[in-house]
Amino acid sequence: MTIEEIQKELIDEFSLFDDWMQKYEYMIELGKTLPIIDPKLKTDDRLIKGCQSKVWLHAELKGDYVVFTADSDAIITKGIVAILIRVFTNQKPEAILNANTNFIDEIGLKDHLSPTRANGLVSMIKQMKLYAVAYQAQLK
Repeated sequence: MTIEEIQKELIDEFSLFDDWMQKYEYMIELGKTLPIIDPKLKTDDRLIKGCQSKVWLHAELKGDYVVFTADSDAIITKGIVAILIRVFTNQKPEAILNANTNFIDEIGLKDHLSPTRANGLVSMIKQMKLYAVAYQAQLK
């Protein structure tokens, strides 16, 4: 699936819920679906800077595709990173770099996060794109 197709799927899924409490519950459920990250990967150099909660993000290049894994010590934040991983994992670095993140506004996520969580969301996206830059350079 392309990034755009995954984003559309998420927009459709979030539109099924009437209020933000249901959307938060869904995000928490998405967070629970994240594969457990290897404890050895929970290092300070993998912590996302700018997040109020602790979020560890790991990326590796498998063939031409970037594969992300992550974990967080906060359930909402874990749901947020699960959404981003769903969108960006198993994609080529160039696709990650060229992707827009308008779907976040379309599902209303940014409007319903505290300022610190919204900053954390931006930091997560920024870090994922930085990994994509590094892997794109490796592929050339």
